[in-house]
Amino acid sequence: MKLSRRNLLAAGGALTAGGALAATGTPAAASPGRAHARVRTGFERLAADGYALLAGERVGVVTNPTGITPDARHLVDVMHADERVGLVAVFGPEHGFRGTAQAGGSEGRYDDPATGLPVYDTYLKSGQALADVFTASGVDTVVFDIQDAGARFYTYIWTLYDCMVAAELAGKRFVVLDRPNPVSGRAALGPVLDRAFATFVGREPIAQAHGMTVAELALLFNAEFLARPVELETVRMTGWRRADFFDSTGLPWVPPSPNMPTPETALVYSGTCLFEGTNLSEGRGTTRPFELLGAEGVDRRWSEAANALGLPGVRFREAYFAPTFSKFQGRTVGGVQLHVHDRETFDPVRTGIGLLVTARSSWSGFAWRPDNWIDKLTGSTRVRTLVDAGADTDEVVGAWETDLAAFRAVRREHLLYR
Repeated sequence: MKLSRRNLLAAGGALTAGGALAATGTPAAASPGRAHARVRTGFERLAADGYALLAGERVGVVTNPTGITPDARHLVDVMHADERVGLVAVFGPEHGFRGTAQAGGSEGRYDDPATGLPVYDTYLKSGQALADVFTASGVDTVVFDIQDAGARFYTYIWTLYDCMVAAELAGKRFVVLDRPNPVSGRAALGPVLDRAFATFVGREPIAQAHGMTVAELALLFNAEFLARPVELETVRMTGWRRADFFDSTGLPWVPPSPNMPTPETALVYSGTCLFEGTNLSEGRGTTRPFELLGAEGVDRRWSEAANALGLPGVRFREAYFAPTFSKFQGRTVGGVQLHVHDRETFDPVRTGIGLLVTARSSWSGFAWRPDNWIDKLTGSTRVRTLVDAGADTDEVVGAWETDLAAFRAVRREHLLYR
């Protein structure tokens, strides 16, 4: 089916001698932040081909405010206005299609005022319940286009996973339009999920910082984890290299969720989000979420202990702030602000572990959330029990190296970019 279209969109360039796909007309990988040819997203390439991949089909799109063109138009608005596309439905994830809901919320079922299209809520739906939503919508093909943040516990990749499972159950084709991993795709980092701890912040055994794009993850999910593979198409980008950070893509940044305001937030998120599992603020309710961490009673001893670790690429400033919502709302707390000065050497997961270790050793009030949410975030009891036992940063990080090496080997089989 549509072999020529699929090959055209999937290839994006010539095969190198080693078999890796190389985008034509794109210079060698640039240093992060240095200007080079702008990245063309999967949606741009789909549109440039006249939407041939969707010809004659009723289409539904899983997206949110990040599904935009380089000139900041939303792809739903663009597709709805184009008679070549039979767009009949939109599916909203956590935070909603238009992005108005906070963490743990969605926008529900409504008709989009701008297009009149029905918007269906996917949040907290999976399996047959989500398949029933796809069936009720009347679509033939489900298209996914959402900007990810690069961390296992960022829920959009599990929306992707759940939608793939549901599309297979409903007999729908699934198309993933690729976007950059904003923190680069150089490496997978951190602990690998134990399936006994599977939740919506981690369905399957991948690393905490996966180092993949959403199209690569879709290929991995389909090959390694889905009981029955879905009929999958991926439309890859051109111009993106694994070493690229978001500011070298030439694309506009739209916050994927209310507490992911900048690419710099995403850079630290896969490590500092671990503080959601503690009694410290992770900076929600401030202008620098996940870069500011703290609690009442914390003082300069934490920043001093964290700096003493000599973690690569980052320094810690003693900081005081008053969150406007979430933990410690309206109360002044003490803590640290992360300042990443060399993102090439910065390891967000090691940094997150170092901050947990030093928070516990420098502040007597440190505690885990009573529901042991930290185990869901890290994917097992290992991090919590090691930190509680007084292990240092290297001991905690070393505990997952075998599992991480195994994941990296599997991951390698599904990478699309050099």
